[in-house]
Amino acid sequence: MAEFKRDIYARLSAWAEATEHKPIVLCGARQVGKTHVLKVLGRDKFESFSYVNLFDGGAKAALTGVDSVHMLLDSMEAFNGVRVRPGKTLLCIDEIQEIPDLLTLLKALREEMPDLHVAVAGSYLGMAQHEDLSFPVGSVTSIDMYPMTFVEFLEAVGDGVIAERIRNQRIETLEGFAERLERRVRQYCFVGGMPEVVKAFVEDGYQHARAVQKELLSNYDMDFSKHPRTGVDSEKVRLVFSSIPSHLARENHKFIFGHIARGARAAQYESAIQQIVDSGLALRVYRVEKPAAPLPSYRDDSAFKLYLHDVGLLAAALDLTPASVVLGDDGLTEFRGALTEQYVCQQLVAVGITPMYWSNANSTGEVDFVFAGNGAIIPLEAKAGTERHKRSLKWLCDKYGICGYRTSMRNYKEQDWLTNVPLWIVGSYFRPWLASDYEPDGGADLGPLPNTDDEG
Repeated sequence: MAEFKRDIYARLSAWAEATEHKPIVLCGARQVGKTHVLKVLGRDKFESFSYVNLFDGGAKAALTGVDSVHMLLDSMEAFNGVRVRPGKTLLCIDEIQEIPDLLTLLKALREEMPDLHVAVAGSYLGMAQHEDLSFPVGSVTSIDMYPMTFVEFLEAVGDGVIAERIRNQRIETLEGFAERLERRVRQYCFVGGMPEVVKAFVEDGYQHARAVQKELLSNYDMDFSKHPRTGVDSEKVRLVFSSIPSHLARENHKFIFGHIARGARAAQYESAIQQIVDSGLALRVYRVEKPAAPLPSYRDDSAFKLYLHDVGLLAAALDLTPASVVLGDDGLTEFRGALTEQYVCQQLVAVGITPMYWSNANSTGEVDFVFAGNGAIIPLEAKAGTERHKRSLKWLCDKYGICGYRTSMRNYKEQDWLTNVPLWIVGSYFRPWLASDYEPDGGADLGPLPNTDDEG
């Protein structure tokens, strides 16, 4: 696979160089790039790399029944022939959910071999099936990994200089690139951030990217049966997952159980929804009754929206064409709105934000996203083009005395009560408000990037 630049690598690199460190548990949906980034880390930051993937039958057999640090190291060396040396070796167990008992050894590894760097990875899809699965609290560092963000996508398609300006908040230098960035946002809404799809787009264009997307969606569908959660009907999981795109294609994006099947109720499908969310394949955005701190105390658990974990997969599930997404077919206005909300949600979640949304009691007024940051409550409206704000946002800001934000294809502009944040910087713009460990120049080059022109 082409070695795309991933922002998470900066954090992993700092961990590799730290004198004191806990074992890392890297989680994320299938195919978001966990394995690749750990292999790059082992190659570039350590003298040796001891790796096993428990989806491999031989590796799983070798580590089944391991119940001590000594036995683990001996079994790893016997299987892959790599001698584990603290301070020089990265020990990596991929798809650890296949032997969940190994997670209990992470605490012992830290206590008995504090100088050894240990990283384990697991897909939420597999980890979610083990209801009694728990990390040794306080003894590990858990990190979530998501699909490539828009900034990472920019670098993959050859716009690394612009990506760095976005990362470093050099907003004033971006206005001259507005037309180019608008096109890139539209491309990203079709391609998304799944690394294999981005690779296919860079190398062969839209058609190949769509083929990979369809394959991923098919694989997820099969995985629901292969990795069932105890007590959860896999057919209900499949029905919920397949209904998410159609929910987002409606004017009201709120998740309605009756849209899954006639007579469907929350009690029948809640466990299926939770499995999909735990798997990292969907993002649940709850309604808040009031945009005030502490925001979670005003959460309405009975009302929520479900987004997919990747905007490109949403476009694929809706069978949207490159012409409709990238060129902007006027006949697909409702889908552009859905893609824009999905895009914004994805960028916010990737930088550590937990977005919610606000609506009044009778759902006649709504603001797309509400979240806490910088000691304030942030209402954010997502617009597909350059349209003006909805009256709901102004009403909410006036009533609660808060400043409003809109993200759209317009350039950055601060007004009396409203700040417009361009869609291309929305994640990077709000990230410093939330993440204490944020560094503007985060990320690392994992290797040469293939060339591409504006057309992909």
